[in-house]
Amino acid sequence: METHGRTPSRRTLLRSGAYLGAAAAGLTAATTPARADARRVRAAVAYPPTHWIPASTSNYRVSSRPTSYPIDFVVIHVTQETFPDAMKIFQDPAKQVSTHYMVASADGYIGQFVREKDVAWHAGNRDYNNRSIGIEHEGWVDKPEYFTDALYESSATLTAAICDRYGVPKTRTHIIGHNEVPNATHTDPGKYWDWDRYMALVKAA
Repeated sequence: METHGRTPSRRTLLRSGAYLGAAAAGLTAATTPARADARRVRAAVAYPPTHWIPASTSNYRVSSRPTSYPIDFVVIHVTQETFPDAMKIFQDPAKQVSTHYMVASADGYIGQFVREKDVAWHAGNRDYNNRSIGIEHEGWVDKPEYFTDALYESSATLTAAICDRYGVPKTRTHIIGHNEVPNATHTDPGKYWDWDRYMALVKAA
């Protein structure tokens, strides 16, 4: 995602994980006991831990991957928004955009917005949307301070788990930036994203 907005203060950045944890807790508290139990089970088995924050059903397509389409790629994005603001975009039915996961800068918190079986609208290319998992990262392409150790490590663990689930090779041919999607008009993750470091973490995970 590459909408441009005002850069938040350091205090806002550090609050993001705590804010999102409270938001996720609120979502669970608002559900029925059966759904809460199901989410607790899911949290117990998910690796790395993720938190379900559903996107608007208008912003993705229900599918049955990998039966309907093989999953061949992981696409790396940078939000150009804070995590809370990007979350609002994915939950706004008018926006027609979503992602499977988003990673917070301050603490590596992972929110899941679309199930892996479904097609998120993140790559700007229908074929790549059908065959990929999208991971957004809180931050701006021209502000490397957002690419924290926690963000890299959490995201790399997530990408490694996705690759293991679907047999996706842990290579730069299959783990790509949004800017590398054919006919892409976006530049994320940008020149400050450390691909060598990221790929080493993915392979180590």
